[in-house]
Amino acid sequence: MSTPLVILCPGQGSQTVGMGKAFAEKSPEARAIFDRADQILGDSLGTTLSRLCFDGPADRLNKTDASQPAIFTTSIACYAALKAQWSFGNGEAPIAAAAGLSLGEYTALTIAGAISFEDGLKLVTLRGRAMQDAAEASEGGMVALIGADESQAQQVCEKARGSDVLVCANFNAPGQIVLSGSKSACDRAGPIASELGLRATALVVAGAFHSPLMKPAADRLSKALSEVDIRSPRCPVYANVTAAPHTPTAANIRERLVEQLTSPVRWAQSCAAIATAQAGKAEFHELAPGRTLAGLYRRIDKNVKVAAHDEP
Repeated sequence: MSTPLVILCPGQGSQTVGMGKAFAEKSPEARAIFDRADQILGDSLGTTLSRLCFDGPADRLNKTDASQPAIFTTSIACYAALKAQWSFGNGEAPIAAAAGLSLGEYTALTIAGAISFEDGLKLVTLRGRAMQDAAEASEGGMVALIGADESQAQQVCEKARGSDVLVCANFNAPGQIVLSGSKSACDRAGPIASELGLRATALVVAGAFHSPLMKPAADRLSKALSEVDIRSPRCPVYANVTAAPHTPTAANIRERLVEQLTSPVRWAQSCAAIATAQAGKAEFHELAPGRTLAGLYRRIDKNVKVAAHDEP
């Protein structure tokens, strides 16, 4: 395969019990990734990471501090299996661009060679723990708005915010924007959205991700990132915060990853920019687990076909 590839990496919410198991059973390369993760993390999550991915239990896997390293490892294992299947062996695949939704940005940077697997795994484990702690320390929530554009979403935030926190957190696809902030403001957002003819659904999440309430987590992440070796990525990796490729310096990548915790994820804009830049030249592939990003891409640009690799 010499066609340029765009690799899309899933974020939190894509976890499911059994994820990565079929890859580990069929691909020695994928199995090696899970073994390495088990070696690095030991039983710091209460059990080994591979057991948590393959056997659950779901309530533990769904906790932010467990789901983030679990998704990251499953995605990297899936990529290792695909590289072998595509006969790249230990060579590098011809990646034209990579992008990941929130947590998935770490996966994208890892496959682009900017961060080592071990550093990436340790970072996302700390990130998950820090986000879980910040969520437990604040009464926060998230609300999905269906049918809203950015100006309508901002209008809902302004009307519902009061003296609390409420911001746009995820621009997932046209007509699908997620708000994040104080639980009381999220509760007020529903009726206000209805008045504007929009549908609002409270999300089952641990806290107000990608909002100012994640500042304590961002501070902890900043310290951890300052101690990690970050190299220039081998291909453009799109930053969630800017919807443009990272400036390929360690300082800039660190800055964007810290900002990402308290800033909106501009996924729809990132995908539109990648589609324009590739202009039909590349094949698009979504790594396991799940196929959420393929579904979002259909709403962002129906001309882009994404092959999802939830199973081998």
